[in-house]
Amino acid sequence: MRLPVDPEVAERLARLDVPFNSYGLDRFGISRPHLAQFFTVLSWFYRHYFRVRAFGLEHVPAQGRAMLIGNHSGGLPVDAGMLLTSLILELEPPRLAHGMVEKFAQTWPFVSTWFSRIGQLPGLPENAVHMLRADRLLMVFPEGARGTGKLYRDRYTLVRFGTGFMRLAMQTRTPIVPFAFVGGEEALKTLYHNKLMAKLTGAPYWPVPPHIVPVPLPTPCSLHFGAPMTFEGDGDESDEIIQQHIDAVRARILELIEDGRQLRRERVAQEVPR
Repeated sequence: MRLPVDPEVAERLARLDVPFNSYGLDRFGISRPHLAQFFTVLSWFYRHYFRVRAFGLEHVPAQGRAMLIGNHSGGLPVDAGMLLTSLILELEPPRLAHGMVEKFAQTWPFVSTWFSRIGQLPGLPENAVHMLRADRLLMVFPEGARGTGKLYRDRYTLVRFGTGFMRLAMQTRTPIVPFAFVGGEEALKTLYHNKLMAKLTGAPYWPVPPHIVPVPLPTPCSLHFGAPMTFEGDGDESDEIIQQHIDAVRARILELIEDGRQLRRERVAQEVPR
C-alpha cells in the first residue's frame, strides 16, 4: 500500500537535477516514486516530530559534487534521514544526497532494495567514486557505526574518523562541507548496548535508552553546515598529511557542534512552559 504523496515533496522532487527516465528511474537505479514515499514520511518527522532547523544551507553547492561530512550520533541514524530531508525541503534548488550505508544493513530483508531505490548505496569506494564523478552530493559519516553507538555519557564527542573519505575527496577533487547534527543524543539516550539483541538482528549494537524501547523521543534537533573545505593533492599522500587534513575537518565539526548546542539550549529554554 502506498501513502498519499505530500504535494510539497512531489513539487520539490520534480525540480531535482536527476535525469529520471520515463519509468521514474535514473541510471543508478534510483526511483522517483520510492523517493516520494520516503520523503513524505520523513518530512512529517522533520517538521513535526524532531522540529528540525537547518543553518548554513547556503554552504551546500547548488550544483556539482561535494562531500557532506559530519558527526554520527543518537543510537539510530536519525541524523542521516534528517539531513537528506533538509536538502529536499529547504535547499534551493533541492538536491538529493547519497549516503554510504553500513554493510550489515544490506543483509536485512527489503532494506537493501529500498536503500538502493532512494540512492543510499553500500559503503564501497567504487560507489562513492561513481556518484562524485556524476557530480552528486555524497553524505559520509567517518565515525561509522561507532558514532551512532556512542553512549549518552559520551555525547557530542567524536570517535576516530576513518581516512578513506579524505583520500577520496582529494582523488576526485571534491570539496568537503562539514556539518553538525545536534539533538540526536537527547532524542535517544543510549545507556548501554544489548548484546543479545544485536546478535539476533545482525546489528553492530542494540541501543537501550531509559525508556527501554530504542525509539527516539520527540525532541528539537538542528543541522549546522559550515563553509566548504578543499584540500590539494591526489589522495596518495602520506598518512601523516592525510591525518592533518582530517584533524582540520574534525576540529571544524566540533566547532559546529558547540555552536549548535548553544543554540539548542536557548531554544529549549524558550519552549519550556513558564
